Amino acid sequence: MSAEKTSTPKPGDDGAARPGRRTPLIVAAVAIVAALGITAAVGLGDDDKTNGAGSGSVAVVSGGDDSTKAATVLDRPFTKPALVLTDTKGQKYDLRERTKGKPTLIYFGYTHCPDVCPLTMSNIAIAKKQLPKADQDKLQVVFVTTDPERDTTAELAKWLPAAGDPSFTGLTGDFSAIQAGARQIGIGIDPATKDKDGKVVSMHGAQVIAFSPTTDQGYVLYGEDASVDDYAKDLPKLIKGENP
Repeated sequence: MSAEKTSTPKPGDDGAARPGRRTPLIVAAVAIVAALGITAAVGLGDDDKTNGAGSGSVAVVSGGDDSTKAATVLDRPFTKPALVLTDTKGQKYDLRERTKGKPTLIYFGYTHCPDVCPLTMSNIAIAKKQLPKADQDKLQVVFVTTDPERDTTAELAKWLPAAGDPSFTGLTGDFSAIQAGARQIGIGIDPATKDKDGKVVSMHGAQVIAFSPTTDQGYVLYGEDASVDDYAKDLPKLIKGENP
């Protein structure tokens, strides 16, 4: 059995927040600094208990964001991670090269996740199907496992079509490389551990980062509360490299 722990600490606060409050916390911080005319660094860790995952992960956002939107446009876009992992066909997959010049959504999660990971993949898949066929073909969705010990290429190949879409790319490999790649885009993950009851616990950031096809930079962030409608509304713009 697996358990997933999630939370987002407030900026400068090491206490844990309750699940489901990530986007409101980010929006609240943005609203405060907008009133002050400054820029804020918003923590993006993702654990139910503050235990290290994402402790050094920040994304810089500033005032002017619409609190009704699921998307957070980043003032300082992320460089695409220099990740070379293994895809579901057992082939080497160079993330930068394979997604260069293509609208790309990247998510770090694991197949034994009880809720957030499959829901996120499903929401994106349903929204993608609403796009014209040409745009569907352009969009790249990359799922990078945070639990490579269990998430083999075969496991990812079986899980992704069921949880999301057969076209989604699943990647696995060395955990240290995956962790380093996640940190490059402000997402903290910890090695899977077992709790006192023997359940496997995986702590990881639940953000989806959208990369522009024109700059290849990660410029938009979605929290785990982003819905099918949110993605359906934003994907046409993301595919063009526009702000949602």
